[in-house]
Amino acid sequence: MLKLYNTMSRSLEEFKPRNGRTVKIFTCGPSIYRRPHIGNYRTFMYEDILVRYLRYKGYRVDRAIPLTDIEDKTILEAIKKKKKIDELTGDIEKIFLSEMKSLNILLPEKVQRSSLCVQCAGKLIKKLIGSGHAYRHGVDIFFDPMKFSGFGKLYGLDMKRWPKRTIRFRRDTYNGNRWNLGDFILWHGYRDGDIKWWDSAVGKGRPSWNIQDPSVIIQHLGGMIDINCGGIDNIYRHHDYNIAIVESYTGATFANYYLHGAHLVVNGKPMSKSRGNIIYPEDIYRHGCGNRDLRFFLFYTHYRKKLNFTADKFKKACDKMEDFRLLARKLCVPPRSNPGRPDRLVRDIIGDMQRKFETSMDNDLSIGQAFDGIYDSLGRLMRTRNLMTKSDAAELKRILAEIDSVMAVIF
Repeated sequence: MLKLYNTMSRSLEEFKPRNGRTVKIFTCGPSIYRRPHIGNYRTFMYEDILVRYLRYKGYRVDRAIPLTDIEDKTILEAIKKKKKIDELTGDIEKIFLSEMKSLNILLPEKVQRSSLCVQCAGKLIKKLIGSGHAYRHGVDIFFDPMKFSGFGKLYGLDMKRWPKRTIRFRRDTYNGNRWNLGDFILWHGYRDGDIKWWDSAVGKGRPSWNIQDPSVIIQHLGGMIDINCGGIDNIYRHHDYNIAIVESYTGATFANYYLHGAHLVVNGKPMSKSRGNIIYPEDIYRHGCGNRDLRFFLFYTHYRKKLNFTADKFKKACDKMEDFRLLARKLCVPPRSNPGRPDRLVRDIIGDMQRKFETSMDNDLSIGQAFDGIYDSLGRLMRTRNLMTKSDAAELKRILAEIDSVMAVIF
């Protein structure tokens, strides 16, 4: 059985979808005012492994991922670069979709800009005002966390710290892993000079970053899902905001499982412009490494462990992956001469390979461990290659192809 580490319970739990063999997943998408780096793609990678493995196990996956194309940072970046917002975000969207394809990361049908859910956001906010969870302050609209029982439950926020007086946070996002102890903004009301705004059920303005994911979730997945995924930084503010908004709207539990991936750092340091250590996929490919090598590097370390990118570590990963593929290619070619009757040891190694893969993957998507188990099996088969029959080679190729439907690095 598949077990996943649920951030909400801080424990491994057996995965049980709400609705039979259909799994609803929401994954936080990129903010497309700037191009994603390999750290961002590491998050999308573990989510891809999750989706692929669920499909491998026979589930149907219904998934949504938004492209955040309108927020404070987008507007500021467009002004800074003297570009129209659609031009800025359009360029980044093309890069994102192209690089996701190069990394063999599957995208759901429901990939769209958050701005296409503005009307849904307006209706959602209107209902939250009606229920008393949200209120107007001037032209803006805020959410009052104290009106939602259990606010901060994902993070484990100590509500004794909450201020007695009303404090409002009107920016879309704030730097760093910190809690904004106060009311957070849902709607930026129109002000003279605003360069992007809409008419909606709550008036003129634009939806805040905080309301955009809930709007996509409700519009495309119905407000009740199985798994909510994202990076570890989403445990601060963002996912608890989503929970509070969606559950206030629906009156039901939003998600049953929360998965969070750890960060990727470069030479032990977080990536930043000031350090000049931001790495994009094209930087990797420029040095002759392939997309499958980068894909392998990004998923090999368990998604809940911090991944440190160094040139030496990446080269070792590339060499390991190349040796693995070489073994697989050699062993999947039928032998020139048939050794006669099947060898039991060969059959046992091949027959046990898929079971070992699934055992590791069922343990919170331990794909690195699964890979090492297969790698070891291939090495053992290589030492007994002269005993392999044509049917052995065919069976090995079939099993590796099924496993590669999840890994997408072998063939």
